[in-house]
Amino acid sequence: MIELSTAAYTIPTDAPEADGTLEWDSTTLVLVEASAEGVTGIGWTYGPATVAQVVTKLLASEVAGSGVLNPPAAHEAMCRAVRNAGRPGLCSMAISAVDCALWDLKARRLGLPLHRLLGAVHEVVPVYGSGGFTTYDDARMREQLEHWAGEQRIPRVKIKIGEAWGSREARDVERLRRAQEIIGPDTELFADANGAYSAKQAVRVARAADIRWFEEPVSSDDLAGLATVRDAVPCEVAAGEYGYDLPYFVRLLPVIDCPQADVTRIGGITEFLRAAGLARAHGRDLSAHCAPHLHAAAMAAIPNARHIEWFHDHVRIESMLFDGALDPAGGTVRPRDDAPGLGLEFKRPDAEPYRVA
Repeated sequence: MIELSTAAYTIPTDAPEADGTLEWDSTTLVLVEASAEGVTGIGWTYGPATVAQVVTKLLASEVAGSGVLNPPAAHEAMCRAVRNAGRPGLCSMAISAVDCALWDLKARRLGLPLHRLLGAVHEVVPVYGSGGFTTYDDARMREQLEHWAGEQRIPRVKIKIGEAWGSREARDVERLRRAQEIIGPDTELFADANGAYSAKQAVRVARAADIRWFEEPVSSDDLAGLATVRDAVPCEVAAGEYGYDLPYFVRLLPVIDCPQADVTRIGGITEFLRAAGLARAHGRDLSAHCAPHLHAAAMAAIPNARHIEWFHDHVRIESMLFDGALDPAGGTVRPRDDAPGLGLEFKRPDAEPYRVA
């Protein structure tokens, strides 16, 4: 019998943060623990604390009898259980957290690191530094970029653009040019507009700045706009972080260069691996969105792994709340071989002051 328990923790950011379409000052992590046979696995998602209620009210009974060795069976049962509640959004985030916990539980039960259980293709996975929020002044942006590119030697970094919903293109271009000056010619510059621009605005910005990767230049729901930008700019166009199921990626793949999947949204490791297979069938790499410590093992197990987003907020939170955090020095992370499962241990006393549910 598998038992699920949940908790939610809201951690204030270390400074005000914003991107092209949203502002925030805290981030909530919803933790799921799956226990059976004296072993406990952990998984989590980033979203509202109400995700925990979906786990306890809709998913826990479906998972209880599925068996420790059968995460895909539990995944199928959970997807069926949320049919009338609606799979995309909160339900998929809840499924994701549970599924990750079940895979961690299985690996721990077998005494294997998760990437070895899944079958590692890569010993290390590339990462890119991600932050550069639109609320940062020049000094804060420089500090962050120099930390990634200089101290940690990460050869690719990303900043946010699209402030004020795309109405300040000139400022965005200037920030991109300053960022490139800071990191130098040997570090790739990525940009993320979070869907703030129209297609024509996005094309103008991409042509005015030397970027290698343009994430969500327009809304990820604007498939025609994504295709327009991709065909008009020299850099790669990426999207996919809001993909809550495989059909989303079927629609998205024809209009972008590199899909992004998020293991905390798409349905956990089970569905993440399927998305990777779908991308490979279309000749595409897959990039992992945020939650770096949940992605490391799964990305090591897919042949078409591009990179993991080393996202400032989530790196900070995961380093605060878990022992066993990975080191991105040199631009890659290596999943741990010296501990079973994800290789992480939850620091409950450290997390307790932030608990909200």
